[in-house]
Order: sequence, then C-alpha cells, then structure tokens
Amino acid sequence: MTTATEIVKVAAVQAAPVAFDLARSLYKLRMLTAEAADAGVDLVVFPEAFLSAYPWRYTFDATVGAREPRGRKWFAKYYDSSVAIPSPEFDILSETAKKHQVFLQVGIIEKDGGTLYCTSILFDRNGSLLYKHRKLVPTAAERLVWGRGAGDGLEVANTEIGKVGGLICWENYMPAARMALYQKGVDIYLAPTADDLATWVATMRHIAKEGRCFVISVNSVYKVADFPPDYPPFTPEHHDRSPEGLRWGPDDILNHGGSCIVSPLGEFLAEPVWDAETIIYADLKMPDITEARMDFDPVGSYSRPDIFTLTVNTKSGTGVQFQ
Repeated sequence: MTTATEIVKVAAVQAAPVAFDLARSLYKLRMLTAEAADAGVDLVVFPEAFLSAYPWRYTFDATVGAREPRGRKWFAKYYDSSVAIPSPEFDILSETAKKHQVFLQVGIIEKDGGTLYCTSILFDRNGSLLYKHRKLVPTAAERLVWGRGAGDGLEVANTEIGKVGGLICWENYMPAARMALYQKGVDIYLAPTADDLATWVATMRHIAKEGRCFVISVNSVYKVADFPPDYPPFTPEHHDRSPEGLRWGPDDILNHGGSCIVSPLGEFLAEPVWDAETIIYADLKMPDITEARMDFDPVGSYSRPDIFTLTVNTKSGTGVQFQ
C-alpha cells in the first residue's frame, strides 16, 4: 500500500435522487458534492443507481410471457433519464469532480445502445474517468431491465489516495469477484448498494476484514415522494401495498439506508445511519492497511495458489467483433 498521504478523508452520501428526473438529480448531486468538498474530503461516494433512479417495486409491467404497453412507456422514461457515456450529463459529472478537486464515484444507470446497465464510475480530481464498472449480475427482477457487465469492468484504480475499486450491491456476495479485487490490491473498497438489511452491514464488516481494506458502503434513503406521482406502484389503483398492507403514502420509506464506513479490521469508523439523508464522513488512516495485513493477506500470506486458482476473463461483453 503506497499513497501520497497517510490520512484520506472520505464522504458517503446517503441520499435519494429525484427519480426519473436526470436534470434535477444532477443538480442535487452537484450540491451534495460541494457540501462534502467544503468539509475537505478527498473522495465522495454516491449510492447505486443515483442517476437517476433505483426503480423500487416496479418490474415495468413485465410478467412471464407478457409485457404491457404501460411498462414499455415507463421503461422509455427510465431510459431517457439514464446516462450515456459520453454525453453532456457525463461531462457534468466530470466537471463536478474537477471543480471541487475530489475523487468522485457515482452510481448511474448507463444507457448503451438499447440496453441499460447498473454502473459505477470513478473520476479523479481532474475529472478524468478512472474506470467504469457494470454490475456483473443484476439481482432478481433487476434482470428484466438491466444488462450484465463483463470482466473488463473489474478494475482497481491506482491513485494518490490508494488503490480504489469496488462492487455493486449483491455482487459483493460473489467470492470470485471479491478475490479479483483483492488480487489487484484494493485499499479503498467502494460498495454502493440498495440493500438496507442488517445482514448487509455484517457483509461489509466481513469484506473489510477479509480483504484487509477500508470499505465504504453507501445506500440511499428513498421515500414514495421521491418518485413521480404517477409512478405505477404507488398510485391508488395499483395492487402494490406497503409492508403493513396499506396503500402507499408519500412519506412511506422504501429504503432505510444504513450507510457505513469500516476499517481493515472490520471495525466501524462510521456506524450505520438509518432513515435520514445525510453525509457520513471518516478519516482513513492508510497505514492501518499494512498493520492489518501482518497476520492475514487473502492473496499473499493466507493464500494457497498451489491448491486454489482463479481465472478472470477481462474481455469486454461485446458479442460482435469486426476484423
């Protein structure tokens, strides 16, 4: 582990976007980044699918063997509020990182051709893109609307603040994907998510201790009011109901957050925060990584390559090649 500084200040932004409204979500992102930058941070991390929605409780009217016109129209709205690379919206993200001189990680819904991907992008202080990682396996009903990533996105960026990489939500339950990042020497492990279960927090502590790295877990706090009033699951005529069996109200919480920051020995540097939009801060003491690896290095002193091996295909997911 080699960095230009011994202490890296980080911020996990626990907030919701203005769902399906890319322009207003970008504005909110810029304001929150400015607030974190004013606190003197080096790295700002936003949740999964912040631009510009995690489509809570909606499968776009798709069922086995059938798709409905309303769902196709809402998918088109989702597509239109997503981010292409490159695009003017992508440039705004780059300019935001450069303006505030921060490393900036943003969870986006990326549109490429006719497909949407759940993607994490990382910019350096100059606004240059360091990596783009597409979620390898969308979880459950996410597979109806998001495509799958490929091995070319398993990147770890070697930066002045350390080696930075990460996985999105339930990718973190893929042991081989974690091992790929450990082999690349990840120091600061980013875990944007939409999971607010207590077991998720336990997973973050496990990964930090297993990888002997800092883990930044960042989630949104979503309310029904964060979605358009005609968003189908929350309209009175829709069959969907709250966990209490009632019709959804504007202040009902869909995702409770639980963002946290964990040390290389699995201890909280910032404990989980629930049911509130906030920015969580922590100082990462980078020498702690070396100290933690004294007795455990998952790809070094505590590995057995003579018994276990892993091969990672780093080719892109493009299915058509022109020669």
